[in-house]
Amino acid sequence: MDAGLHGRDGLIVTGRPHLLQAQALIGQPGSRHRIPTPAAVLDLDAFEANVALMAERARQAGLALRPHAKSHKCAWVARQQIEAGAVGVCCAKLAEAEALAAAGVDGILVTSPIVGEAPAHRAAALAARLSDIRIVLDHPDAAAELGAAARGPIQVLIDVDVGLGRTGVRDPAQALEVAHAVGAQSNLRLIGLQGYGGHWQHMAGANARAAAVASGMDRLRAVQSALSQAGFGVDLLTGGGTGTFTADAAQGVLTEVQPGSYAFMDREYRDALGEDPEGAFQQSLAIAATVISANQPDWVTVDAGLKAFSTDGPLPAALTAKFAGCGYRFFGDEHGRLARPAAPVARGERVEFAPGHIDPTLDRYDVLHLVRGDVLVDIIPIEARGASQ
Repeated sequence: MDAGLHGRDGLIVTGRPHLLQAQALIGQPGSRHRIPTPAAVLDLDAFEANVALMAERARQAGLALRPHAKSHKCAWVARQQIEAGAVGVCCAKLAEAEALAAAGVDGILVTSPIVGEAPAHRAAALAARLSDIRIVLDHPDAAAELGAAARGPIQVLIDVDVGLGRTGVRDPAQALEVAHAVGAQSNLRLIGLQGYGGHWQHMAGANARAAAVASGMDRLRAVQSALSQAGFGVDLLTGGGTGTFTADAAQGVLTEVQPGSYAFMDREYRDALGEDPEGAFQQSLAIAATVISANQPDWVTVDAGLKAFSTDGPLPAALTAKFAGCGYRFFGDEHGRLARPAAPVARGERVEFAPGHIDPTLDRYDVLHLVRGDVLVDIIPIEARGASQ
């Protein structure tokens, strides 16, 4: 029988000796530097500061905070955010919502439109289990599908395209079609609009992001106005993200914000936000790696390659002081190439990296290793890893 690894949140994984090895390190001095690598390591001091900072900023701005769980996919993280003042969390897909709901998380907004009878029945089943779930729609047929599947009242929002062109109604006329379709379903209740500009989040410069947000919020405001004139009350306006929080708050259109990456951060945000207020969040999540070969004169090889990091953003950046400024490049599925620093490097040395893009990077890991200082304090599951359906 496979051995099982258990933490505060119950069964984490079976048949993974490296995780059993890590569990044996919990509480030992210096254990952070002995975690089997590659590994996702969360610095609790930095994480807690990030969560508190965003909660306070949202409170001061008079905005409800509903962090996006696509960044972490983890029930433990969701609970920390809710305990700090968040009204709930967002999930990108139904499968993410199902995984977090099974782990006890409530107050979920599914931010991608659902399509088809089977997903509609899954959404209805979630609504029957949870006290607070919200589903986003952007087509009249989706309202008919969800209404037919509903076992009781379901809260829905209309997704509005604010410039990204990915999902959402394009104009007030399309929004009215969806609103009337929702109104025709006795179990559906239209409560608001979603307008998310994902393409704004990594724009360099606060002024550029503010201008983009202003244009997008004009679109959202126009849809709200048209629906209100037609008798549909849509007081909840949700959207925004880590990179646009200041601009979102300044516009005064949104009533709820959906930042996600602020809890962990990554190189893509670091490079774009710089010294702007949104850049004040700390790099709390690192990918730990080990130097497995130091035979070459100009570089060393680490055990973190294509399977350890996402490849859609900038390259990972070394956080360990000794390797600061040493360029990384992918060196294969299992390996990374890291330029040698001036100081000698020995086989077995540890290097921690800021991932280029946190969301898809974390989707490569089963667990988070929680550390405080140099001590591993717990290992927790990433329940919604791979939940893309």
